[in-house]
Amino acid sequence: MKHIAVVGAGPGGLVCARVLQRHGIDVTVHELDASPAARDQGGTLDMHPGTGQFALRAAGVWDAFAAVARPEGDQWRLVGKDGTVTFDGAPPEDGQGNPEIDRGQLRALLLDSLAPGTVRWGQRLESAEPLGGGRHRLRFADGRTAEADLVVGADGAWSRVRRLVSGATPRYTGVTFVETGLDDADVRHPGPAALTGQGTMMALDDNLGIVAQRNSDGHIRVYAGMRVPEDWHRRAGADPADPAAVRRALLERFDGWGPALRGFLTDTDTGYVNRPLFALPVPHLWEPTRGVTLLGDAAHLMSPFSGMGANLAMRDGADLARALADHAADGVVALDEAVAAYEKVLLPRSAEAAAGAAEALDDAFSPDGAARLLAHMTAHH
Repeated sequence: MKHIAVVGAGPGGLVCARVLQRHGIDVTVHELDASPAARDQGGTLDMHPGTGQFALRAAGVWDAFAAVARPEGDQWRLVGKDGTVTFDGAPPEDGQGNPEIDRGQLRALLLDSLAPGTVRWGQRLESAEPLGGGRHRLRFADGRTAEADLVVGADGAWSRVRRLVSGATPRYTGVTFVETGLDDADVRHPGPAALTGQGTMMALDDNLGIVAQRNSDGHIRVYAGMRVPEDWHRRAGADPADPAAVRRALLERFDGWGPALRGFLTDTDTGYVNRPLFALPVPHLWEPTRGVTLLGDAAHLMSPFSGMGANLAMRDGADLARALADHAADGVVALDEAVAAYEKVLLPRSAEAAAGAAEALDDAFSPDGAARLLAHMTAHH
């Protein structure tokens, strides 16, 4: 029996493992987090029909997803820098939209679908050593090792598995997000909550943006986006560990914006996290490498302005697992052929999506970002 090692327990890696198990293929997931609750999983995701929703159905977890998803979260609102709503796109009434789910909820339902013991927690990959014939020995920071016939790099932006197939590294996009958040927003922050609506609110102007995203349990996740040098906070004297200094720097950047929008920057319940945005070169291609392939951000890290990152990762995971199942006979998987079939689909699809994501980021963080985004949104609604 061939053994497959998935490195990384994000949505793509977990979908891959789940679909493999549904087809009786042996898989282990190695994850650097010490436990499922080791860190905040991030904001909310909208699941698209041809990618994320497709993967959830392939994994057999659609009903679990539907029980916690928020269809009303598929609302897009564009706001001028003065706080005036200029576009308000309601979710489709036929239910054919992109329902939202918190990243933590998504991870939990995928973990619950796996056989016990599938995920090995607290395993930070140090290196992968070829053993011949496509097999690799994985070495982890805790001293443990594992061997696999196929290593799947689902280990994100700074993937170590990627080094086996490609010398590409993520580059700074020129845009940084500063993340903050509002708790119990409808009660404690009624103004920002009303402006956010049930889904996502964006205000864009002069290479700046404020994005607010409704999460579950009354939380609103806020991102202040800026086209700035990567070390902007040092230049501004805004140590991310000093909330008052970050708040002052943000208010200076967003001088002239309406008080309703500036409230998103000042009324934090969570402090501030500096998040420079990185992306892999477009297209990111590699030569076939025996015993190794990539999915998700490891393969095609792109700007979040595509809304496609997690969706594509999940579709990647489902497609890879299905290719492996389709190339299995009498308990033997033709790994090279399966991976070749998968990469033939993966590479052009991810190149197209990454190019679109780069264009969307450049449009949003431009002198006339709102007008460019409005033109895009009205063309798609």
